[in-house]
Amino acid sequence: QVQLVESGGGSVQAGGSLRLSCAASRSTLSYCMGWVRQAPGKEREGVAGISPGGSSTYYTYYADSVKGRFTISRDNAKNTLYLQMNSLKPEDTAMYYCAADPQPCSPSRITNFAYWGQGTQVTVSS
Repeated sequence: QVQLVESGGGSVQAGGSLRLSCAASRSTLSYCMGWVRQAPGKEREGVAGISPGGSSTYYTYYADSVKGRFTISRDNAKNTLYLQMNSLKPEDTAMYYCAADPQPCSPSRITNFAYWGQGTQVTVSS
């Protein structure tokens, strides 16, 4: 079992930025990791995913709705995943969850990942 704890959420105005962090209880070097969000009354949406560590390059996935605005990254030495969110829009308002999945895994299948955090709320006002 991998425990994931998100932080960095908050309330910002449209056009602002937030940086979410996800701390893992153990090494996630061999795991795909990603971020999923869920707004009230809506289905969960895979936001961004990243391939396992161990090489100098990573495969990343972004939902079309956030491409060009959000950046996913990982620091394997710190067992931490990040999501830099820029140019935030009101429609980005949601609970954001960190997720991890052992291999074999795909960064694009974030909603199917095995392990989930409790989430951190992001609210973007107009």
